[in-house]
Amino acid sequence: MSKQLISALVFSLSVTLSIGAQSVYPGQFEGKFAVTDVATPAVKSFDLKDVRLLPSRFRQNMERDSAWMVSIDVNRLVHSFRNSSGIFASREGGYMTVSKLGGWESLDCDLRGHTTGHLLSALALMYASTQSPLLKAKGDSIVSALAEVQAAYGNGYLSAYPEELINRNIKGNSVWAPWYTLHKILSGLIDQYLYTDNHQALEVAKRMGDWAWNKISPLSEETRRKMIRNEFGGINEALYNLFSMTGDSNHLKAAEFFYHNDVIDPLKEKKSDLGTAHTNTFIPKVIAEMRRYELLGDETSLDLSRFFWDTMIDNHVFAPGCLSDKEHYFNPTDMAKHISGYTGETCCTYNMLKLSRHLFCNSPSGKIADYYERALYNHILGQQNPETGMVHYFLPLQTGCFKVYSTPENSFWCCVGSGFENHAKYTESIYFHDDNSLYVNLFIPSTVNWSDKGITLRQNSSFPESEIVEFTVSADSSIRTSIKLRRPSWADKPIVKVNGKKVKISSGDYIILDRIWKSGDKVELTLPMSLHVERVKGNDSLGAIFYGPVLLAGELGTDGIESPAPTSNPSLYNDYYTYDYKIPDGLKSSLRISGEMPQLVRQGSSLKFVSKEGDSLLPFYDMHDQRYVVYWNLNE
Repeated sequence: MSKQLISALVFSLSVTLSIGAQSVYPGQFEGKFAVTDVATPAVKSFDLKDVRLLPSRFRQNMERDSAWMVSIDVNRLVHSFRNSSGIFASREGGYMTVSKLGGWESLDCDLRGHTTGHLLSALALMYASTQSPLLKAKGDSIVSALAEVQAAYGNGYLSAYPEELINRNIKGNSVWAPWYTLHKILSGLIDQYLYTDNHQALEVAKRMGDWAWNKISPLSEETRRKMIRNEFGGINEALYNLFSMTGDSNHLKAAEFFYHNDVIDPLKEKKSDLGTAHTNTFIPKVIAEMRRYELLGDETSLDLSRFFWDTMIDNHVFAPGCLSDKEHYFNPTDMAKHISGYTGETCCTYNMLKLSRHLFCNSPSGKIADYYERALYNHILGQQNPETGMVHYFLPLQTGCFKVYSTPENSFWCCVGSGFENHAKYTESIYFHDDNSLYVNLFIPSTVNWSDKGITLRQNSSFPESEIVEFTVSADSSIRTSIKLRRPSWADKPIVKVNGKKVKISSGDYIILDRIWKSGDKVELTLPMSLHVERVKGNDSLGAIFYGPVLLAGELGTDGIESPAPTSNPSLYNDYYTYDYKIPDGLKSSLRISGEMPQLVRQGSSLKFVSKEGDSLLPFYDMHDQRYVVYWNLNE
């Protein structure tokens, strides 16, 4: 991907973003659901078209993400689909020459095709957020190509690998995760329909759903249980979503077929021991249960989803908001033993944020919003290298490790796929609303247009570098409503001024400003931030340092990371578990604290801090291309 192409694409998207707030896209989801959710949400998120990012690190990440997505040629993305379906790929006058993608999209990888599904979702989300015709055209081209592939298969099946991989799964034979990949493709098609109004995508998705039911409906219960022991991602969530659009009972029955008794039944019984299960195989199954609750009103599904989320947050979350070690659960009392080079699979955080959003809509809470902020700032935002636009798979937390990034054409891990989506949908959880209130959950420069009320809120700040966040109201006419500003758990004694006058604020998760608003009204929110320590469960001598919501990491230099050995480079090969970070001896990992207060001094207006001993700490999201320390040995 050339710098010239990146610059051109970023400029194109920047123009779209700057004018996007004036674009009109009425009735985005009007008439697109055949089945109405039984459960009524307490709050709703805004359509992506109604929220626009203003200049910030988030928008820069979004621009780089879009540039990478658009740079990947459609023929390369669908080559393996065409190859497996037997389509004769040619141009006038001869064969089509396609430079094949590598990594997990190579022709010898069982998971090939998953990236195309993620890209369909990410392009749709990005289009909804920007209205860029370039992004819509890209999605349309992929959908059209996939429709041709599906027609070649002839029975509704659609994938980049032959149906025999599904047959192997049904027989219990060795295969990676074929239903996982179908989940990504089906979800991508659904998102293309919802966000870009591509009706061809829905037709292709319907045929996939029909094929899935025809494939699995004859299977015995014994075969079903054997088959779903293999990772299947969130195929049941995607099928629930498809049912909501088609009303076809077979699509609902197909979704319910993937109910994983061994995983979900213990959660119904409030058993919190998750053993050593594969974390990212686990979370999507709970998301599907939450979607089942929303569609069908099954309170048991809601209760187990809440219980699971609380179990995860209370027992399994590392300082950046990530989960798992080597992709698996472990005994949370042994967390210190699992601070390794293979912590924090990014897909797990992607899915936890997704579950958090569902639960927040059901019952708004500061605890959910606090976790969302933690994971978004300290894991997702820093997943992308701002110099290259590439992303990491794991978020290593062992002292002396460093982030290892993908390549533009030869990685395509699962976390590359979810990464395309991560950086396309920053706007989805900044604001929420009920009938009478506008919730501000995240402090990210942006605008939100609440068209039903005729009111627009503009949020300006340099948060978290600054404690002050400013809001400006624009309204068609004076209107009485509530603006609810999240009171973060890390902010001691927030201060609010309305039109320059300090107002008294009540206690609770949200600061409620209930008044008649008119154009030009201004709100100034001050969120005092301070340094604090978060100790490791089961080992109080280890701790991470935060400034407000921002995780700080110590700089440990670049010795030995400039040129990793090519035979041991996860950027090119999936060999993370044999990867040697070549951590030098003698790296400093101790920090002096007094009580719970780190002895650090802030350097100017930046978020760089230094200790008397010369340690230099930066926000973890800014820690790239160097070694670091996240968990310190604390000297009191």
